[in-house]
Amino acid sequence: MTSDETPAEKEAARNRTQRFAQWLMDREERRDERESNLEGLVRLNVLVSFLTLGLVGGFTAVQTAVSMIPYL
Repeated sequence: MTSDETPAEKEAARNRTQRFAQWLMDREERRDERESNLEGLVRLNVLVSFLTLGLVGGFTAVQTAVSMIPYL
């Protein structure tokens, strides 16, 4: 098979491919950052939940909840 593309067209296609690959890598990095932000929010939510449980139910309720974590 022969190609009728000129060297300039081949270079333009290569540049588009490189830009697309870079965009995909940047998108993946942003997604990873977002997931790590979600992990931080989940940890904060757990902490606030235990603090609320401690305020409402007392220290004994927190101890009971912590002791049941391995069973989840």
